Amino acid sequence: MFKIKTYNAISTKGLSRFSSESYEVASEISHADAYMLRSHKLHDEALPETVKAVGRAGAGTNNVPVDDYSKKGVVVFNAPGANANAVKELVMTGMLLASRGIVPGMDYVKTLSGMTDAEEMGKLCEKEKKNFAGSELMGKTLGVVGLGAIGSMVADMALGFGMKVIGFDPALSVEAAWKLPSAVKRAENLQSLLANCDYVTIHVPAIAPTLNMINADSLKAAKAGQVLLNFARESIVNSEAVAANLDSEGGLRQYICDFPHPSLMERDDVYIMPHIGASTAEAEENCAIMVADQLMDYLENGNIKNSVNFPLVIMDRAANASRMTFTNNNVSGVLGDVLAILSSNSVNVVDMVNKSRGDLAYSIIDLESAPSCDVVNAITDIEHVINVRVL
Repeated sequence: MFKIKTYNAISTKGLSRFSSESYEVASEISHADAYMLRSHKLHDEALPETVKAVGRAGAGTNNVPVDDYSKKGVVVFNAPGANANAVKELVMTGMLLASRGIVPGMDYVKTLSGMTDAEEMGKLCEKEKKNFAGSELMGKTLGVVGLGAIGSMVADMALGFGMKVIGFDPALSVEAAWKLPSAVKRAENLQSLLANCDYVTIHVPAIAPTLNMINADSLKAAKAGQVLLNFARESIVNSEAVAANLDSEGGLRQYICDFPHPSLMERDDVYIMPHIGASTAEAEENCAIMVADQLMDYLENGNIKNSVNFPLVIMDRAANASRMTFTNNNVSGVLGDVLAILSSNSVNVVDMVNKSRGDLAYSIIDLESAPSCDVVNAITDIEHVINVRVL
């Protein structure tokens, strides 16, 4: 029986994917085979040797020490795209809030709470509504930084609103490119995008190349009157630089974000939300279901999909075969050493797949018969092998 330790409140629709016959799932559990979490930070927690995988029910994994876990052969899964629609809808909400006088208009109406004459209230609102006039999104240009699952959906939505869309993503994958609407124009660099867009929305992960991506220098290129939206990660945008740009009447007109920061508080030109981009019942369910399925497929079959540190490796199980998987440092000769041990012990290979990603390599091998403990120990002892599993 596999043991899954949960952190945070995980959707019951996700947890119900684990059958009670094969899995024990609880927030208080020892010798866990896998963790399942949302925002809980694992950086300061000791990792038991029994843990084989971590499933983050969301897209970002900055709350997981991925590099450290990689060295230990622990697969870190996430749920890319599962919360994309929720974030997409909030991005459009942010653009509408910035384009129309919605917030100040509602704040004004609250000041009329002492009035008792409905007719007088109506006349006053008609007189004052000119102070809250805005502009339409149709015909404006949206810049999308990051064209993955969320960014491509935002781009498509903006086109539906009659907006022009410019995208920038130096790491655009072939798969993502196929999903991207053909009407989206591509910017050569971030500065070019900032210089030509009325609205700019950020949808990149918080990794070393993107940290502080929007800063004082990059904001010098911002088009006059630009609205910047950040529903990705706080560390991508330098809050102090944004405040300084707004104060100096630089390119920015307004900043809409999901990350409160002291430098941004009590400003009429900043709308801040409490990190609710993916906080919908549907998004939480989708993330939990996706991660639960990925954890089960890995624990039971060794298959890896949507990992942030391991390669994509999926292989159908051969009939009546015993499956072995192993992780190793990505150096030459390891696979040959493993196959040599299997051959010398008359363990026949039925099917196999081997892939690498960065410093790690991962293999799935289906065998005609189950390897003995001595064979498994011999493979485990090979230099650069990190872990071995027999399923």
